[in-house]
Amino acid sequence: MSIGSYFEETKRELGHVNWPTRNQSVNFTLTVIVFSAGISLFLALFDLVFTFILGKLIV
Repeated sequence: MSIGSYFEETKRELGHVNWPTRNQSVNFTLTVIVFSAGISLFLALFDLVFTFILGKLIV
């Protein structure tokens, strides 16, 4: 297989991909951002609670 045929086959295969629409891409991106922010807030709260508890236990 030559490098030229590799790129031709790759281009052909990419034509078969069902690409998301712009609206879908925006919605998926916003979903990931919101989900990541929610997990970050949950972990921050979890960390604060355990830091407070351990601080009371140690002192």
